[in-house]
Formats: sequence, structure tokens, C-alpha cells
Amino acid sequence: MENARELFQIMTRRFGLLNKNCCTVGGHDISLAQSHLLYEVQRRHNPSMQQIAEVLGTDVTTFSRQVQALVKMGLVRKNPDPSDGRVFVLSLTEQGSSVAGTIDRQMNEYLEEVFSYMSEFEQETVLRSVKIFNEAMGKSSKCCAPVSG
Repeated sequence: MENARELFQIMTRRFGLLNKNCCTVGGHDISLAQSHLLYEVQRRHNPSMQQIAEVLGTDVTTFSRQVQALVKMGLVRKNPDPSDGRVFVLSLTEQGSSVAGTIDRQMNEYLEEVFSYMSEFEQETVLRSVKIFNEAMGKSSKCCAPVSG
């Protein structure tokens, strides 16, 4: 079997997952973590901070800093939940929706180009394999937790 770690290291570098900023959109430098946050808030209707932090597998303190940065950029709104003032819900501003949409388009264009170098069978194989791998990671007791030294 090929060295699995090496294959994932190469894919991570080529996907730009090690870059400090994943993209610059509308004059904003967006980190990878912020990009994930925008994506998840866009997918849900007024999610709580806790819901998004859990989906992203991050601790609330780190997550809270990311949210505050996006609020300062004018991309995210953080409001108390009308039914429970202790809970904060997140939503995208008009500018936040625009930035999230631009990132989404850029990622889809990139993936379309990468998949264009594969046959239909290879594309289906990759997507099926990634789905299987994601499901297996979800079953792992170590998934989504930082590697301890």
C-alpha cells in the first residue's frame, strides 16, 4: 500500500489547506477556518454559535474569535436568540452572503477543473471513495480532535 500520509500531505498542499488565508474576496483576507464558518452559516437558517462550533469540531473559544473577526469585517451578524437570550444565533450580512457565494463559486470552478482531467468513472470513484473515507473518519474516536504530541 502506498504511504497514505504522504498522499494526504500532497493533497492538502495542493488544495491549499495549509495556507494561512484561503482567499481574498471583496478586499477581505479570509482564513480557511473563516471560510468554513461562512459556508456552514450559509447552509443553515440562523444557527446557534454552539451548533456551528460542533459541526466544525472546534472549541468555542477559538470559534468565538473567528466569529468576532467576521463580525468586525461586516460579514456575519451575531444576535441573541429571541427565545433564549443566552444563546447567540449567526447569520450572514448581505456582504457576507456575497463573499460566501464567491468562495463557493471559486471552489466549485477549481473542483470542476480538477475533475475535468478524469474520466466519468474516475470522478465517480473519487467521490465515492471520499464519501466512504468521511464516513470512516466519523466513526473514529480520534476524528476531529487535534493530534496530541
